[in-house]
Amino acid sequence: MNSQVTRRTFLRNSAAAAAAVSLPARIHAQAPGANSDIRVGVVGFNGRGKDHISGLLGVKGVRITALCDADYSVLERGKEQLKGKNQDVQTFTDMRELFASKEVDVISTATPNHWHSLAAIWAIQAGKDVYVEKPVSHNVFEGRKVVEAARKYGRICQTGTQARSALGLQQAVKWAQEGNLGKLLWARGTCYKRRPSIGKVAEPTPWPQLINEDLWYGPAPIKPLKRKNLHYDWHWVWDTGNGDLGNQGIHQMDIARWFIGEGALAPSVFSVGGRLGYVDDGETPNTMFLVQGYEKAPLIFEVRGLPEKTDAKKMDDYRGTSVGVVVQYENGHIVVPSYTAVAAFGKDGKMVKRWGNYAAPKDGVDPGPPDHGDEESHYANFIGAVRSRKHTDLNADILEGHLSSALCHTGNISYQLGKKADPDVIREKLQNDKEAADSLARMIEHLAANGVDVAADQLTLGEFLKMNPETEKFIGNAEADKLLTREYRAPYIVPETV
Repeated sequence: MNSQVTRRTFLRNSAAAAAAVSLPARIHAQAPGANSDIRVGVVGFNGRGKDHISGLLGVKGVRITALCDADYSVLERGKEQLKGKNQDVQTFTDMRELFASKEVDVISTATPNHWHSLAAIWAIQAGKDVYVEKPVSHNVFEGRKVVEAARKYGRICQTGTQARSALGLQQAVKWAQEGNLGKLLWARGTCYKRRPSIGKVAEPTPWPQLINEDLWYGPAPIKPLKRKNLHYDWHWVWDTGNGDLGNQGIHQMDIARWFIGEGALAPSVFSVGGRLGYVDDGETPNTMFLVQGYEKAPLIFEVRGLPEKTDAKKMDDYRGTSVGVVVQYENGHIVVPSYTAVAAFGKDGKMVKRWGNYAAPKDGVDPGPPDHGDEESHYANFIGAVRSRKHTDLNADILEGHLSSALCHTGNISYQLGKKADPDVIREKLQNDKEAADSLARMIEHLAANGVDVAADQLTLGEFLKMNPETEKFIGNAEADKLLTREYRAPYIVPETV
């Protein structure tokens, strides 16, 4: 099949097209020289991939030489847009053809979640360095395989958790870990972000004519499209997405784990939540909290997708942040309300230090040096590591991305194995966990404000799971272990041995 896409080649039979393309050869491509241009191929750019393109083009010495998307209309539109930026690109619908190209050094991928790990592994095996969007995986097993592939083949692999490149956050984490606020008590991430109903269809939606169905689904099972919109709403279906915990929340999950300073999965996890407030074709919870039981301190995470009943544009907040992180210490707390802003407060509630672009009244608190744009510097950091050939130069190495993504997955696994329960039963179960009980009480209050009676529309009490952080397997729960991976659809199989 010709790698230059035309409408005629795109509409060929998917199976025949796949058969014509072999898996990428396991080779080491020659590393880009310190002074040569870095040539990038972008896979999937109907959403975040657009930011990959603009961000990477903002780094000196980077050229976009190839685009790949299973959606023909997106592909053609992207090619025309890059022509206007003097970027002459090849176009592909099958990423395996792109990975075989000698005109590409680096792969940047922002496909739907179910493709992230396999795309990264195939690209690494083909000798490419990789920038992979968050979450780096659709499940725990495949995320670890990306880490193994990157190390085995000596490739640079950066993840899309760009807050890791924010100077203010780097300084704040260091300051807190030096003990300036005393003992760490807990970290709480919040993802309070309005997510309206995606609607409900009576009959499957026809598959869009100009999207290659086989290539779009890839590792996931091909099923009738039982929602109105193919694009973006895949986040709320288990086969392709991970809910808002793995969509927006992965950023704040990563920041919270960063402050705690843990470099492995937590030895225990449980969750409480539900898809409440409307009935639609979505499967993932729009309201939940989970507790990752780290030994140093618990990591609590809260997701809310419903608006306040009184104001559809206003979401709840927690200590001044709706999508952010609060870290509690014995002598005060830290608030991270964005990717680049941080502030520390003493026991009396008064600000003692701030970093980055944290906005505050004129209180005489030194904000420190101005922050670099987190996203801009994140791409620059990646390209710098591609040139140095040192994965230790990365601000968000694939291992960090895997661990934070996996925390989202284990929280979701607890939920998926859970059962509906009366609120009094849940309260009794959590009565000895002060922070979990607090999260539950505020969740119920939030739901009530949105017209949800949890006595009638019950919450799901997730399974209480124990994990071996070294093996990344659950202890004594074969059913939970099954959800650490998936059944892959041939030939789109994440291999046991990379």
